[in-house]
Amino acid sequence: MKKITLLLAFIGMIILQSCTVNEVNDQNDSDTISEVFEYTNVDLTSANGYRAILNFPHPTYTSDMVLVYRLADYGSAGDVWKLLPETYYFNDGTLDFGYRNDFTRFDAEVSLFGYDLPGLPVANKLDQVFRVVIIPGYFSNRTSTTVDFSDYNAVKSHYNLGKNKVIKIRM
Repeated sequence: MKKITLLLAFIGMIILQSCTVNEVNDQNDSDTISEVFEYTNVDLTSANGYRAILNFPHPTYTSDMVLVYRLADYGSAGDVWKLLPETYYFNDGTLDFGYRNDFTRFDAEVSLFGYDLPGLPVANKLDQVFRVVIIPGYFSNRTSTTVDFSDYNAVKSHYNLGKNKVIKIRM
């Protein structure tokens, strides 16, 4: 009796080992889309503590990567976007001022830091333009090539972020 039970158990294990499950691998994942939010007319003054809250149109996921860029210059060659944090130094190498950011699932905070913020030119404090790029965690950890995140144009090209995908938000 023991031998028959052992034989049945052995046959059952062999049969169960041969069972397979066909998983569907959907390469077109339509719910993980990179987004760009552009915030214009952002003022970083003493009245708001040299900071601004950039509210997202909708909450992001905790696994998403959030990149914040500041429009540093523009001209005939195109816009120059700099990744935050961004720091400026005096000629002697000491810190002058900089921009930094922090974010949650609902917003990003940008702020100025430095030693003489009231003395900064208004061009560095008023009418700033920021772009917040949301990259789903699904994309950020599954790419075979590395992306230079400090280069906005490389990020835009790699994640297919054309001008029509930029959501403009006026502050």
